[in-house]
Amino acid sequence: MKISVADVEYVARLARLELNKAETDLFAGQMDAILGYVEKLNELDTADIRPTSHAVPVENAFREDATSPSLGVAKALANAPDRADSFYRVPKVIE
Repeated sequence: MKISVADVEYVARLARLELNKAETDLFAGQMDAILGYVEKLNELDTADIRPTSHAVPVENAFREDATSPSLGVAKALANAPDRADSFYRVPKVIE
């Protein structure tokens, strides 16, 4: 077993988790299985594989930056519950 119960207890203490004995044993087994799978993946020959940043091709989703007229003060404040001139009035939060 690559992950010991002591390792799980140490990580749980760092994460401020309270684990009982059954959970500690369960997580130790699960984490050991994960590391076993990663070790199995390390056996693959990836020398001729190009590294990628995404698993699938990604296209640029940005729109073209174009100017447009602003909303205007009257429309921006149309639904304001309270206003002062051309500003929103909000309750004071700092004493």
